[in-house]
Amino acid sequence: MVVRHVEDAKQLTTLLSQTEQLVVVMYSAEWCTNCRMIRPHYYNLSEQMGNVVFVEVDVDDAESMARSAGITCMPTFHFFKRSAKMGEFSGTKRDKLERLLDELQ
Repeated sequence: MVVRHVEDAKQLTTLLSQTEQLVVVMYSAEWCTNCRMIRPHYYNLSEQMGNVVFVEVDVDDAESMARSAGITCMPTFHFFKRSAKMGEFSGTKRDKLERLLDELQ
């Protein structure tokens, strides 16, 4: 599985409405040190977990979308199932990311 890059709210809404499995969205930025720290792990998880859809949103490329999603720090992860938000957390704790992925799928 490859991490999908989403650039606008319509693209994300379409993806969420057409996907049955868990979708995890990472809001990040290229300049964000914490994002750079966890990004390789996030990408590795996307290769290991074929039953989860991994998405990345660059907050600089999609400012209005990040604002409407309530993003105040990065990285922030949102978890969706059938368009319903199932959870979220901010930070770089790999174990918390993995635990939420396991619990929510």
